[in-house]
Amino acid sequence: MMNITRRALLAGAGALAATGSVVRASTVRASEATSTVLTAGRRTLDVNGRPASVFGLRQPDGTAGLFTEVDVPFRVTLRNEIGVDTLVHWHGLTPPYRQDGVSGISGPPIPAGASARYDFPLAFPGTFWMHSHQGMQEQSLLSAPLIIRPKGGIGDRQEVVMLLHDFAFRAPSEIYAGLRHPKAGDKGGSAGGTSEMVGMHKASAPKMSRDLNDVSYDALLANDRTVADPDVVRVEQGGRILLRVINAAASSNFLIDLGAHSALLVAVDGHPVQPVAASAFPVAVAQRIDLEIRLDAGPSALPVFATLEGEAKRSALLLATAAGTIPKLAILAAAKAAPLNLNLERRLRSIAPLPRKAADRTHRVDLTGDMSTYVWSLNGVTYGQDSPLMVAAGDRVELVMTNKTMMAHPMHLHGHVFQVVAIDGQRFDGAMRDTVLVPPKSVVTVAFDADNPGHWAFHCHNLYHMEAGMMTTVHYEGTW
Repeated sequence: MMNITRRALLAGAGALAATGSVVRASTVRASEATSTVLTAGRRTLDVNGRPASVFGLRQPDGTAGLFTEVDVPFRVTLRNEIGVDTLVHWHGLTPPYRQDGVSGISGPPIPAGASARYDFPLAFPGTFWMHSHQGMQEQSLLSAPLIIRPKGGIGDRQEVVMLLHDFAFRAPSEIYAGLRHPKAGDKGGSAGGTSEMVGMHKASAPKMSRDLNDVSYDALLANDRTVADPDVVRVEQGGRILLRVINAAASSNFLIDLGAHSALLVAVDGHPVQPVAASAFPVAVAQRIDLEIRLDAGPSALPVFATLEGEAKRSALLLATAAGTIPKLAILAAAKAAPLNLNLERRLRSIAPLPRKAADRTHRVDLTGDMSTYVWSLNGVTYGQDSPLMVAAGDRVELVMTNKTMMAHPMHLHGHVFQVVAIDGQRFDGAMRDTVLVPPKSVVTVAFDADNPGHWAFHCHNLYHMEAGMMTTVHYEGTW
């Protein structure tokens, strides 16, 4: 492992490293002895019979990501073995901002061959995830679960994680170039796109039609596997399952579909809500949902599908008892999934909402841009040309997000947990989240307490929208 030169340490955002402390080769062994080691490395998947080189975040025993417990310190040594600079964001957590993992905001990236240390408390349990915030590495599957269990565990429930990805054989840079400068017949994504893709650059498309999917992908994955060869998780007859669904896709929203089987939604983005019973649940890019499922008493195999919004393409996970017959799953759903909306969001109520309080500061943020130019922005300004949203420690802050575009945007605030407090002007005590979907021509208001000083990214979590400029920062007064 290479030494970090003074020049590398000073690159980016000054002498402070984004990851808390970049470690020299001489201290790596000592830091690894007292922390969990995660390696950002390369791996090969089989995707529909073709080998695919992707990234991953693994512990030495092969565990993807991290499973830990609340109140246990988050002590991690991150090794960068992907051959280029990288940086990992701990999505949904509230670390000191220099450990948040965003180049140019938290600090510089980790050079190839180097390591970095993280050390901060874990204040709350839940379903979270980790992913690269460097370039477009997230599209190449540089992400993993980050599960924080409550003290005393999760009772008699069996924990199952369903990690969703959208996959393309084309490089992310090629996909992005196709979106910015489309050629005739270009779908912005991989070969194999269909004329049914909504939101592509079609001269004949109605100007006011809703845009859904920017990219035509080669495959949709659940736990690295396609619906043709799904991950089969063995479960007990009549048992209770806690299914943690993580939408780690770069630009795809999904409908989680259990068919005729019902489940209880018990948490969103890691935070408990009053349970909602249903058989289908929306999950936008970067969002997570926790579903409590009671299995049938006899042998069974329950498929859990993730269907792409606006389409019939899907991935799947199979919950199967030891004696359950493993069915062959249809590649496509019988009908296209409807576009995601806020019907469920309006129903959600937090178990532990913010104390009611008038806002000390309100920022109005218009979500702007369009598919034709593929320039996405906030308040008509792209990242780098923007002014930060200023707050002061102790403020109750409200962000009023008005979507002026014809595409939904999953908006994510780093370093804080916010509450959804209004949709289209109607106030209510909604769910605690870190990512909320703002559909076209809608207004969503969220509130948070400014209790984590620093500089924090605020952006659309559609990777290509963020890359095209839909990002700004929240700055605390008096922080540098």
